[in-house]
Amino acid sequence: MAQRRLGQILVDLGYLNEDQLWDVLEEQKQSPGEVIGQVAVRMGLVTEAQVTEALAEQFGMPVINLPETTIAPKVLEMVTQTMAEIYKVMPVSVKGDVLTVAMADPKNLAALDDLRNFLGCEVRGAVSNPHDVEQAVAKYYADKQDSIEDVISELSDDDDEDNKKGRGFDLAGDMEAANEAPIRKLLNMVLLLAIKDQASDIHFEPFEDEFKIRVRADGVLYEMVPPPRHLANAIVTRVKVMSELDIAERRLPQDGRIELNVGGNPVDLRVSILPTLHGESVVMRVLDRTVVQLDLNKIGMDATTLSRFRSFIRRPNGIVLVTGPTGSGKTTTLYSALSELNDIETKIITTEDPIEYDIDGLIQVPINPDIEVTFATALRAILRHDPDTILVGEIRDYETAEIAVQSSLTGHLVFSTLHTNDAPSAITRLRDMGVPAFLITATVEAILAQRLVRRICTQCRTQFEPSDELLLELQLPVEQARRYKFYYGKGCTRCNNSGSKGRSGLYELLEVTDEIRDMISAEASVDDIRNFARSQGMTTLREAGLKLIFDGVTTIDEVVRETVVEDV
Repeated sequence: MAQRRLGQILVDLGYLNEDQLWDVLEEQKQSPGEVIGQVAVRMGLVTEAQVTEALAEQFGMPVINLPETTIAPKVLEMVTQTMAEIYKVMPVSVKGDVLTVAMADPKNLAALDDLRNFLGCEVRGAVSNPHDVEQAVAKYYADKQDSIEDVISELSDDDDEDNKKGRGFDLAGDMEAANEAPIRKLLNMVLLLAIKDQASDIHFEPFEDEFKIRVRADGVLYEMVPPPRHLANAIVTRVKVMSELDIAERRLPQDGRIELNVGGNPVDLRVSILPTLHGESVVMRVLDRTVVQLDLNKIGMDATTLSRFRSFIRRPNGIVLVTGPTGSGKTTTLYSALSELNDIETKIITTEDPIEYDIDGLIQVPINPDIEVTFATALRAILRHDPDTILVGEIRDYETAEIAVQSSLTGHLVFSTLHTNDAPSAITRLRDMGVPAFLITATVEAILAQRLVRRICTQCRTQFEPSDELLLELQLPVEQARRYKFYYGKGCTRCNNSGSKGRSGLYELLEVTDEIRDMISAEASVDDIRNFARSQGMTTLREAGLKLIFDGVTTIDEVVRETVVEDV
């Protein structure tokens, strides 16, 4: 049965008349980001309490008046502060195996599914005022700060290590332990804190005498407090249960996924399990669309480079390559370009290994070498689907390169990636694969090299005077460098005392002009091509990094680490 609309419910309850509802709907058209209840409150036609009552009617949930509700300590222990903040809920009561939570956004029904998965019990929603939920979380969790140390000490107290060690594999015991509240609580806290900190990967690593948990944020790994070694099997088993993998299989690698809905946004965790000498190692790749904004205006490219790059991605045919090491943001740049080209008049097909983000309007083909679906075989089939633009996840061999070249020659625009140190090196890489020089010059339009550097945290950014040795690492005359101000991050609570928050891109865009085509045909060296491109105005990765240093965005160490000396 179709759900009744909120506006109609407000009319049925007698809080609005039909004319007022039409006024609210007209006003909502002027501010499409606002929901109808917010608009009606802002116009002074209804109260927050009346909207809450209408939402409860719409979703078939009870109304909870949080300021007048007393919440028992045992209820608070079931939901951590991080979980309450992220999902915008407040635990209210528990009866038997049923937990009731007050929701700031009752439309986010996926949050209830996540909480059931995390907590291992039935969770029912109730409707409350968003402000009241926020106030209740602040009030009840004021002296209950989330601490992984507390959960781990609880785990250590509950289990006798001597009894657990050396028992061998006890599948029933591990399954039982994996479903115990402390194990669930620990894993929930690690996952939610990592997502909250915008981490890209979560690592669970077994060693002989310890079980490490590390989180990669802004490209750097940070270690969390390690749980007791004897709990490794239970934690890995819990991950397998959440990602629907075979808990009895400990000898083979396994891949799975966990789908969450954090704060109303879908978050995909790609789980990879690898058998090692001391047990199973787990890595989760966090794919959060709210962290990665697929918009060319937001990837940190300077205005001049961005304008030129936009001109290349709108060409009717040719190849545009993006190069850089793993984790340098190549996929994000290409997805952002495709998002900009994604309209009803353009047929875009991608072939990726794996598909990281599901984008409406794009036909996305996953690579599966086990059944011989490679980049080359997928690309052949894609050409029969009448595409305008094609994304090949990576050109790894001559066969893929050859089909990409043929695709561009037959009127398609092809995007792809290569692993090279800088833009001019991509030409050498294609030559090494066996692509003839005349085909490179006929098809490649532009090559974009990129890196990611950590941004200095704006809250603890501090000016300092670098030493002469540090300035010499930038390959700049010391007297020239002293004209600029330099900054670093001192470390604060906002950036977890790392001094960095977020990352920014360094970009080097090589346009394959007629002169460079002649140099490629004459088999000129990479250095010659680079020097000529610089004389024509190409900004190198190191030069892009220097600009960010002088603008106070990043540090000398970051740029030196991510760019090579040959750039200067």
